[in-house]
Amino acid sequence: MTDHVPAPPTENAMRRALKRARDGVALDVTEATVLLQARGSDLEDLCRSAARVRDAGLEAAGRPGVITYSKSVFIPLTRLCRDKCHYCTFATVPGKLRRAGHGMFMSPDEVLAIARRGAEMGCKEALITLGDKPEDRWPEAREWLEAEGYDDTIAYVRAMAIRILEETGLLPHLNPGVMSWTDFQRLKPVAPSMGMMLETTATRLWSEPGGPHYGSPDKEPAVRLRVLEDAGRSSVPFTSGLLIGIGETYEERADALFALRRVSRAYHGVQELILQNFRAKPDTAMRGMPDAELDELVATVAVARHLMGPSGCLQAPPNLVDAEYARLIGAGIDDWGGVSPLTPDHVNPERPWPQIEELAAHSAAAGFRLAERLCVYPEFIQRGEPWLDPRLLPHVRALADPATGLADPGALPAGLPWQEPDEGFGASGRTDLHRTIDTEGRTGDRRADFDAVYGDWEALREAAAPGMVPQRIDTDVRQALSTAADDPTRLTDDEALALLHADGPALDALTRIADELRRSVVGDDITYVVTRNINFTNVCYTGCRFCAFAQRRTDADAYTLSLDQVADRAEQAWEVGAVEVCMQGGIHPDLPGTAYFDIARAVKARVPGMHVHAFSPMEVVNGASRTGLSIEEWLTAAKEAGLDSVPGTAAEILDDEVRWVLTKGKLPAATWIEVISTAHRLGLRSSSTMMYGHVDQPRHWLGHLRTLARIQQETGGFTEFVTLPFIHTNAPVYLAGIARPGPTDRDNRAVTAMARLLLHPHITNIQTSWVKLGAEGAAEMLRSGANDLGGTLMEETISRMAGSRYGSYRSIKDLVAIAELAGRPAKPRTTLYGEVPEERIRTAHASDGQLPELLPLVTE
Repeated sequence: MTDHVPAPPTENAMRRALKRARDGVALDVTEATVLLQARGSDLEDLCRSAARVRDAGLEAAGRPGVITYSKSVFIPLTRLCRDKCHYCTFATVPGKLRRAGHGMFMSPDEVLAIARRGAEMGCKEALITLGDKPEDRWPEAREWLEAEGYDDTIAYVRAMAIRILEETGLLPHLNPGVMSWTDFQRLKPVAPSMGMMLETTATRLWSEPGGPHYGSPDKEPAVRLRVLEDAGRSSVPFTSGLLIGIGETYEERADALFALRRVSRAYHGVQELILQNFRAKPDTAMRGMPDAELDELVATVAVARHLMGPSGCLQAPPNLVDAEYARLIGAGIDDWGGVSPLTPDHVNPERPWPQIEELAAHSAAAGFRLAERLCVYPEFIQRGEPWLDPRLLPHVRALADPATGLADPGALPAGLPWQEPDEGFGASGRTDLHRTIDTEGRTGDRRADFDAVYGDWEALREAAAPGMVPQRIDTDVRQALSTAADDPTRLTDDEALALLHADGPALDALTRIADELRRSVVGDDITYVVTRNINFTNVCYTGCRFCAFAQRRTDADAYTLSLDQVADRAEQAWEVGAVEVCMQGGIHPDLPGTAYFDIARAVKARVPGMHVHAFSPMEVVNGASRTGLSIEEWLTAAKEAGLDSVPGTAAEILDDEVRWVLTKGKLPAATWIEVISTAHRLGLRSSSTMMYGHVDQPRHWLGHLRTLARIQQETGGFTEFVTLPFIHTNAPVYLAGIARPGPTDRDNRAVTAMARLLLHPHITNIQTSWVKLGAEGAAEMLRSGANDLGGTLMEETISRMAGSRYGSYRSIKDLVAIAELAGRPAKPRTTLYGEVPEERIRTAHASDGQLPELLPLVTE
């Protein structure tokens, strides 16, 4: 590892930075770097201004003069780890555990014995800490998990968290190391809060031989920052922080603080930052490295306070500071972290916790009252949804003071059932929205929590800007057209990009080539399906910024259908000739984990012959995480319940650069691919989709289409590709001034034509959307390479809530008329593009257009 010796700041630089801190001016990285080196009277000056910022925050939060702590037990679930941090004594190896008479993991009895004893002593937090993914390095860990019936360490963590909740009433705070987005979905229902130290953003400390994190895959800064972002996207109250003095420079330390501030600002999910000073331990590779000096820690706390502002919560572990409590309070901390009267600090076992009475005395000496909090901070308890899963609310409320959100001093932990919310699956809200959206419209253009649920809009603008910069195209369009006409499978990425940018005569030539390919592959028939959309709820807190459908449960336009209402609508659809119901809904936090199975069964019980096309990949992940099943197990159970195929929605753009602007909390591209590929492998076919014309560019369309073609080559499970032009009118990301106002006609023609060419010969059906484009627009796409019109729908709420002007229903005659506009015949199909039974055709034609009670007819 190379040495990095900083040059000390000049007196003038220090004076200027201190003045800006005193004046409350935003600091930049250079100024923060200077202030981290403040010592003596300069450090005292810095601390005074930091303390004022902290005091203003406590006043605003309604707890002036209060410093908090959490009374906890420390449960080291396993000390095995796949990383090799050079300062760590927590991690060990299987041989040492065996020699000491320990298992590879703590047993459930061992875990619960600690938790029960803690509950008896009045503790309210169970801090579950463990090594990162030990099964990836140690066969013994993998064998233990398999023998006990767990797929991975996360599954065991989840199981123990549930047992702690049910049998002791302690609230689990989970520190399982690096987690994926899917891991957060699995763990959020069982823990009010989680955490992982960022430690540093200095990549060289991980990548260079001799560095403290060298050989530790989970300590790569980019990986850990992704975890923090996924926690924010998942609305998980999250604890993070820095470990200072492990070889980072002051500039690198400042950079890490700014990275933490950026994540906190973007998602509002960082509940506290821990500023921890390095302490060298014997028998480690870094045993000879000097401890971080107290001044280093004090300066870091003070700078962090200035950067995080009055609303930030800062903690310094009291067992690592040699009783210098007053200096840390003076620097701006407002929390002492977890303190246990029962268990040691297993990460720093040589440093015992102070007695709580001692901590209270030191806090009082500095003018502060010590107050107990829960593992989840008061602000998140008071925010409620989406930060706390409904299944955890009874456990949190049993221990929280409803007035402050702090711990109720008189509450004693007691086990409570961890179960589905009591509300069950019943009708509520504006259940006629599918009908009245066309006659009365929506109540307002945005949901009531517009400024909170989607994250920080200003930070989002900054994140979106680079991806929206157009790309210069130098490839010869004429040569690209020639390749497309000769053999579209030979189109290079450069040629494809040139065609995606085509306009004027080049665009006309492109659509002609695509339409000729369409004719040779699928003929002239324009297909459609008689179907009914059933959106069973629009209550959702995922935070998709393009979605105008999602509502809070208390919003005027919110609704949830009962199982009987879902079945009634399916039966009505069957009576008028439908062969399919397409069912999707919001990610409603109160619906039971079995809701999706119940919906499929309800429809099949009422109408056995109806094809159930339902549940987007996001809903699949939600169902799997709520039931504790793997994605494969969940899809298998859904298929057994009556699911016949899966909509390939929730894809938007399969590029996380775009996805994380479009949505706060929806599944990443890799998880979408995993769900769809698993469904195909199980025999559940799906559609594929792309929503475009928002914060994307043609290069993103190309990557998306290439990804779909690759999946189809591997699985063969896609039935069609559906173009979904972005409807901007009521979309939050448009109302916030970030997205474009939807795609242009040029964009629509180019996307449709290139979908035909780039997906050839793998996906042969290209569908256009009359809901989003209207009759004339859909006919134009049918002349540009599309061959399918989708469905009659009977009801359509999602696009209409977003501002689509083209209604919710098209009769068969309407769809035939659109086909005639394109100069071609129309033909009914099934979901899987098969022949429709004659009985279904007769019933549909007999009932066509005669649905005054069920649905209003909307004409352009």
